[in-house]
Amino acid sequence: MGGGDFVLFESASGYALLEVVEFEEIGSSTEQMQQTVADLQRFSRLVKLKAFLPFESAEQALANINAISEHLVPEELKSFLELQLPDVKKSSKKSKGFGLGLIDAMFASAVQEATGFPCKSDDTVREVLRGVRLHLPHFVKELASGNMEQAQLGLGHSYSRCKVKFNPGREDNMIIQAIALLDQLDKDVNTFAMRVREWYSYHFPELVKLVKDNYTFAKCAEFIGDRTTLNEERLPGLAAITMDEDVAAAVLKASQSSMGMDCSPVDMVNIMSFTKRMVKLAEYRLQLAEYLQQKMATVAPNLGTLVGDTVAARLISKAGSLVSLAKCPASTVQILGAEKALFRALKKKGNTPKYGLIYHSTFIGRAATKNKGRISRYLANKCAIAARIDSFIEEPTTKYGESMRDQVEERLAFYDTGKAPKKNIDVMTAVSKALAAEAASGSDAKKPKKDKKRKADEAEVAAEAPDEKKSKKEKKEKKEKKEKKEKA
Repeated sequence: MGGGDFVLFESASGYALLEVVEFEEIGSSTEQMQQTVADLQRFSRLVKLKAFLPFESAEQALANINAISEHLVPEELKSFLELQLPDVKKSSKKSKGFGLGLIDAMFASAVQEATGFPCKSDDTVREVLRGVRLHLPHFVKELASGNMEQAQLGLGHSYSRCKVKFNPGREDNMIIQAIALLDQLDKDVNTFAMRVREWYSYHFPELVKLVKDNYTFAKCAEFIGDRTTLNEERLPGLAAITMDEDVAAAVLKASQSSMGMDCSPVDMVNIMSFTKRMVKLAEYRLQLAEYLQQKMATVAPNLGTLVGDTVAARLISKAGSLVSLAKCPASTVQILGAEKALFRALKKKGNTPKYGLIYHSTFIGRAATKNKGRISRYLANKCAIAARIDSFIEEPTTKYGESMRDQVEERLAFYDTGKAPKKNIDVMTAVSKALAAEAASGSDAKKPKKDKKRKADEAEVAAEAPDEKKSKKEKKEKKEKKEKKEKA
């Protein structure tokens, strides 16, 4: 930077434009520059405040900082610079021009493109702006007495709330919470179901052997209640729950000759109350699974199609977000969830784990023991590709996930039969062409409607044209008759 240079500092209170008067005195060495920047007396001789544009409200400050973070030039800043900086054409005629220094290189190029002023961003500019940030209350007296810190705190909170509100993560936070709650519900429902079986078996022990499923057992216990009230009239309702008439008949027969203890009304009320809560919790677990499936179809359709919604959601939850999972290499995706085993193996110099959360995928379970490590590595590779596609694709689709699932199937068959699978580039190219063809056919389907409308308009204009010609001819004839009468 030489004489006639300016620097722009974006603060929480407004824009400060400062002129570098005698920059040569700072020196070229970094240590001397840092000493000059830290010393207020020396720095104030070298840098002078030219103008300060304060923000009128907190909303205006937030709007400006959002624009700057996206490398956009606000209209207030553009007008301020055009008013305060010298004219580019006049300064270019002189031997000595001017330059505007900014701390961000991308924002400097945006300002130069929007205003035409020569802008730059280098280490020298950053050192000067560091001194401006340090001594800004000295240049702008209104920012002293803690006003600058108060403005920074308020703008920081507003900017953080704005970024959290407009999260570009496409709702993967909802998936993380849903899968965590789903895993917790699985544990709780199993625990409560065992408690129901044990508690109700004091009254009706034969029901445990006849109905094996926990949820069905709880529904039957809720329907039966006191076993002495079960009769032939209630048999259709019991058959609807068990979905087997023979089992319902066996339950009825066992209730008539049960060796269970009799319960008092108070005990039965407590047993039924807990059983109903357990049934409601199991039903909510099914609703939550459907909700997770819908979210996965929106956020990560290809990954969910490849390994299943539950495993895909666990991978996203373990990585922290879909974008974080997309940034992970395939080797990390392969052992995601087996970190303890990995570090234990590294510490003891043993064999590292072959798979983590992807072990719950059906592909690894179907592979032979000697091929589990190979198929887990191949599946992790496909999961990494699917996560990147879901994270950065504009229109969600399951085509890539279906094709990659077929590739994994072919790889499993290759391990058994030796039949060579398709190459990945051929499969991805085919899917890309198919999606492009679908998009083209969709646009072609809209064209006939436009053509029909255009033809209808042309026909309407053509139908109106003879009438217009006819009306013009009649007007001309009337005018000629009128002129003849006037002459006569």
